[in-house]
Amino acid sequence: MLVFRILLLIAVLPLSLAAQHHARLYVPPADPLVQKNLAEWQDLKFGLLMHWGTYSQWGIVESWSLCPEDEGWCERRGPHAGDWYTYKKAYENLQTTFNPVQFDPEKWAKAAQAAGMRYMVFTTKHHDGFCMFDTRQTDYKITDTHCPFSQNPRANVAREIFGAFRTKGFKVGAYFSKPDWHSPDFWWPYFPPKDRNISYDLKKYPERYQRFRDFTFNQLQELCTDYGRLDLLWLDGAWVRPAATIDRSESWQRGIPEGQDVDMPRIAAMARRQQPGIMIVDRWIPGEFENYLTPEQGIPAEPLGVPWETCMTMGDSWSFVTKENYKNSRRLVHTLCDIVSKGGNLLLNIAPGPDGAWHPEAYERLDSIGKWMVMNSTAIYGTKTPESGVFRQENVVFTQKGNTLYAIYLWNENMENAPKELVLTGIVPVKGSTVRLLGYTEPLRWTAAGTDVRITLPPSKKPGKGPEDFAWVFELSLR
Repeated sequence: MLVFRILLLIAVLPLSLAAQHHARLYVPPADPLVQKNLAEWQDLKFGLLMHWGTYSQWGIVESWSLCPEDEGWCERRGPHAGDWYTYKKAYENLQTTFNPVQFDPEKWAKAAQAAGMRYMVFTTKHHDGFCMFDTRQTDYKITDTHCPFSQNPRANVAREIFGAFRTKGFKVGAYFSKPDWHSPDFWWPYFPPKDRNISYDLKKYPERYQRFRDFTFNQLQELCTDYGRLDLLWLDGAWVRPAATIDRSESWQRGIPEGQDVDMPRIAAMARRQQPGIMIVDRWIPGEFENYLTPEQGIPAEPLGVPWETCMTMGDSWSFVTKENYKNSRRLVHTLCDIVSKGGNLLLNIAPGPDGAWHPEAYERLDSIGKWMVMNSTAIYGTKTPESGVFRQENVVFTQKGNTLYAIYLWNENMENAPKELVLTGIVPVKGSTVRLLGYTEPLRWTAAGTDVRITLPPSKKPGKGPEDFAWVFELSLR
């Protein structure tokens, strides 16, 4: 996925340091409607991301095998791997066999809603340039007659997906890749590409790159005009960026040509005319068009103090693979709690297959997460990092809503016996207040001892293996 696995930024800086650096450069949105949308989004906490395209037929990494950079994780494989030109032709010919007849976005939306997800982001176009929406700018799209699924009444899958999730009350967002490796105005066939950047001298052929800027603008205008309410644009491909933001000290940025941008002020002005209040997430490019930060496949070590979201795969891959190694449901719940305690959101990726269906395991994971959320979601939605600044003590993470503190005890699946009491340091409930364990009817005994509170656990409560025991939530009233 996604900005070349954070564009190798993590290889240069640990994720936490990279995220903290970007947090220091964060520019809050000035538009009151964007501020309102952003505040609402921050309360949602849990979202769904889906990477889907023709590449699902080969079960390979999305787009990146087309990029002529010597990286092991995205190397070409299969019968066409020996020659880049043959491989690219075969890859793009996948359009002629893409026929996801089991496509059922209502089933996805129902499962995501039951899991407690409240917003979603869908890949309308990845770096390979294949469009999962009915653009008028190219025939490299799912609705073109070369694609067998174009005859399906639901062929405009982006519209169908946005509609299905919007009906369930989700905020909806469009993932869109700024680079486009199919466009002749980005990778001009006259000059074979050497890397992820444009394949020609921008200073020598400025009119060609201006055509690409216009192409990008027109596609985003279609998405903002023809697809109902959009709450956010999630823009990937941070090597397409203004010259002033290029940092030559970062290895992955050294090859970026100056002028390789898409004129974000023009795009943002259009998007907010068509979609008032829309959030724009121009990933890893600090400034007014990065309305929230998006650390990838990891969690910052501490709160960032600005709006942020970890995007993470449910399995190991952003794209569909035949046999996926899914994280277990307990780990996913713990991940969500950890992120929320630090003031972030979790955007969890599930990849549909070439037939248009999710793996059965994906539904199973969402079902288990949902069972935990039914009992405990009050400690997730609308919460903040505690005002005290204490967000974790050993295997307990904390969230706060108003004067209510939630202490979330993350049960390791190997733990068999519950402690007799839970000791929390630096936290004192209101004298005479009730301390509750969510899902347990009786109030708990507690005593204050200096700066500690000692909560006596009910003898009958034992950790089990079911979803309700992935984590226990203690509710305390603060002074």
